[in-house]
Amino acid sequence: MEDGGYRDLLTSPSDEAYPTIKRLNSSYNPLDTFALPRGDDKQYRQQYGDMYFLRLAMLKPAVEQLAAEAWGEMEIGGESVRRVDRVLDVRQGELCWVAGTVYMEMPLKPNILDDISKDHWIAAPPPREKYLSPTGDDMTMLEDESGRLRLIGTPLQISMLATGCIIAVMGTENANGDFEIIDMKVPDLPRQPQRWERDEEAALLTTDGGKSKTNGQKKERGAKVAIISGLGINGDEGNTLTLDLLMEYLLGEACGTSTQTDVSKISRLVIAGNSISEGSPLHLREELSDKKSSKKYGYDSAAYNPAPTKRLDEFLATLLPSIPITLLPGDGDPANVSLPQQPIHPAMFPRSRNYCATPGSSEPGWFHSVSNPWEGDVDGWRFMGNGGQPIDDLFKYVEGDDRLDMMENLLRWRCGAPTAPDTLWCYPFQDKDQFVIEECPHVYFVGSQPRFETTVIEGPARQTVRLIAVPRFKETGEIVLLDLENLEPEVVKFEVFNES
Repeated sequence: MEDGGYRDLLTSPSDEAYPTIKRLNSSYNPLDTFALPRGDDKQYRQQYGDMYFLRLAMLKPAVEQLAAEAWGEMEIGGESVRRVDRVLDVRQGELCWVAGTVYMEMPLKPNILDDISKDHWIAAPPPREKYLSPTGDDMTMLEDESGRLRLIGTPLQISMLATGCIIAVMGTENANGDFEIIDMKVPDLPRQPQRWERDEEAALLTTDGGKSKTNGQKKERGAKVAIISGLGINGDEGNTLTLDLLMEYLLGEACGTSTQTDVSKISRLVIAGNSISEGSPLHLREELSDKKSSKKYGYDSAAYNPAPTKRLDEFLATLLPSIPITLLPGDGDPANVSLPQQPIHPAMFPRSRNYCATPGSSEPGWFHSVSNPWEGDVDGWRFMGNGGQPIDDLFKYVEGDDRLDMMENLLRWRCGAPTAPDTLWCYPFQDKDQFVIEECPHVYFVGSQPRFETTVIEGPARQTVRLIAVPRFKETGEIVLLDLENLEPEVVKFEVFNES
């Protein structure tokens, strides 16, 4: 607490009228980019292989344009670089370039036999931290609709690649049938919308005279967005002290006057997944058969614990009268496992759902349960984020633990979840791969990361993106505050000291 703050809390009662501190507002305009079909239109009978062809069709023109600009008139040793349309059109000894989809052949990747063993309650191998082979048996392939081509060369050692990303490679095929890479290109960052662009375009369609509705909102400067992840609520009453400190801080109840003024600038809370601790492991077949013999009305407390969801609902309902909340699901939350995870149903929050939008409304509610991944505009800035699954899965493909480097490469590949559907469960898209990034965000955040990290990256067309790795609150006690004027983040840490 700041100097003198404790004196504000320990002063004697008086009749002095204290000024009312009002919380700043911010514009909020979400997108439904990752909404899935409903009802009978939602099918899982399709082949996942179509996703790779959809992704290649969407990103191939962009990467081919960059490759043509870089290698179109290049000569090496008196030989001009030739473009080939398909992987199988590559000829031995000819200098050429081709675009396709990367496939990583890794013996340690999970296979269907592991899933079958889990379905039959057989002890499956423990999940691996990395898929990288210690013996060097991993192979990098480039594939398209015609076939596959093995890639080798120095660029593979200095570049990050994973299954599902689209690249263009320049080199030549050797006598062994391998393609030796000389240079490589990725699609890089797409076009980035201007701040307030989408809000002003909507205002031009809905107002007379071309006056933007956002003009009044822009005048309220200094607003911030709080981003938190990994609350890990398990319903244990003895494990909520840090959470209570967070709640009192956001409500301005545990601070002095100056800190309350700073807290009043927080215009929205974004919860980036894993709000609830993961449930109990599956019971053995013998245990399940014993439970079925004694049927009860309602739920069995031994199989389902409502305390975590109830505690999360209480936490949200306490904050909502003061601050709007955007809630993303995570891999441990009560939502579908495969990406994109759909919003957690309001029925899970009997108290907080009163702040949701009314059915059929086009405007988001004060409490907005959204998909994972999610994107939208906050004060005109394009935000994009997820609960951490794409980065956690990409971590298994690469060496090291540089999460910001993984986030940067994911944006430059223009794919929000490149390893889906290979090793990351997802919906089998048939018409359009929703993970393809069509517009570059201004802020890209990833939840449930080991520690807080941030940086700014730049694109070829002067795009700038603020990357934020949001740590798990249950482990670090940290919340990220992002200034909506300059996109500069700061971290507030909550910690309980045990003198014993």
